[in-house]
Amino acid sequence: MADYKDKKKIDITQGSLWKNIIIFSIPLMCSQVLEILFNMTDVAVVGRFASYEALGSVGSTTLLVTLFTGLLIGMGSGINVRAAQQLGAGDDKKTARTVHTSLLLCIIIGVILSAICVGFARTMLTMLNTKEELIDGAVLYFRIYGLGMPALAVFNFGNGVLSAKGETNRPLIYLSCGGVVNIILNLVFVIGCGMAAEGVAIASIIAQYISAGLTVKHMFGRNDSCRLRMDELKIDPVLAKAVLVLGLPAGLQNSIFALANLFIQTGVNSFDAVMVSGNSAAANADALMFNVMAAIYTGCATFMGQNLGAGRHERVLKSYFISLFYSALVGLIGGGLLIIFGRQFLSVFTTETAVVDAGLQRLHVMGFSFFISAFMDCTIAACRGIGKSIVPTFIVIMGSCIFRIIWVYTIFAYFHTVPSLYLVYSCSWTITAIAEIAYFTVSYRKLMHAQRAA
Repeated sequence: MADYKDKKKIDITQGSLWKNIIIFSIPLMCSQVLEILFNMTDVAVVGRFASYEALGSVGSTTLLVTLFTGLLIGMGSGINVRAAQQLGAGDDKKTARTVHTSLLLCIIIGVILSAICVGFARTMLTMLNTKEELIDGAVLYFRIYGLGMPALAVFNFGNGVLSAKGETNRPLIYLSCGGVVNIILNLVFVIGCGMAAEGVAIASIIAQYISAGLTVKHMFGRNDSCRLRMDELKIDPVLAKAVLVLGLPAGLQNSIFALANLFIQTGVNSFDAVMVSGNSAAANADALMFNVMAAIYTGCATFMGQNLGAGRHERVLKSYFISLFYSALVGLIGGGLLIIFGRQFLSVFTTETAVVDAGLQRLHVMGFSFFISAFMDCTIAACRGIGKSIVPTFIVIMGSCIFRIIWVYTIFAYFHTVPSLYLVYSCSWTITAIAEIAYFTVSYRKLMHAQRAA
């Protein structure tokens, strides 16, 4: 078993941080991209093989999908940090209790979110001013997609625990298996069976349950503190609170962005159906970039959490700066590539020239903005890594939610152009990043002072 760990586990508390953080993050990047590809391939298949109305229907649900999956990804992040701190401290018993508690919490939350998606799909899409010709397809897609929320919850639980252990390859393998199934079934249901939005939704949830099932099967077969055992599946109230204190604010941070973006979606819906469809195609670039960069943020929180738990204080702050450099670099390179190859990227999702032209208006603004988000999101992850989640969530609410709502009803309402709508991202990210960095600096200094005094 030791040989297994030597081969599969990245040494988080020793060795080169520059090397280990990137080795840790690359499989996570692939996992994050594959997770969003479930929805992205849905958009691509219906856009190319069904109709632009079907593309608009599926695309109209993107923000709601992001809203609910963001909660689950955030829970996984909270589990990741809590497990990393306990693993770093060498507390196997508490790690095991945390793992079992976290699985049950994620299942409960996944079922609740599934019920909300199914029961309130039409209400939420109506509130977004979804076009009349698109709403029936959007409601059907989102209700079916919502049935996969428990599977997403379980996979993100497993991803969080295994990443805390330094094992990022396994979640990638399991998600890849689901991704291949998803693409094949998309084509079978849409081309072979003549289905549209409902076909790609069914394909997605089948793939999600496959990935979740493989993850759980592996964790029941482990032989360490992260192993699942049926007789230990119970909720420890104290550890449940500790996980929720980190996981729920992290999930809310993800969802707050989506909530703020709901107001931006209402602005998009004020244009015609072609612009809505072009925006739906271009929005896939946002999801792609944010999920790639999120892998580095997970690395940041994991490395800071484990090194903090192990008492390796000299590696804690260095992990933050290295992660910030990597994520900003990814934002610069990825944004530049999208600006240069934007037309080719959008052509993956639609054959309509007018829809591509509409999508380019969004890509040209967002391509210059992605790197700015790294300063905000990486600092939020760093706060989570040292056990701080509540205040960063409040800062996000003010800087990236309230500010965006005000912008939509003032700046955008006055100009009513696509650039005037999407410039809100870079402005809100800048404001929020400044506040988050200030809070992290003060919190880190207080933490180091307290630990030295102890």
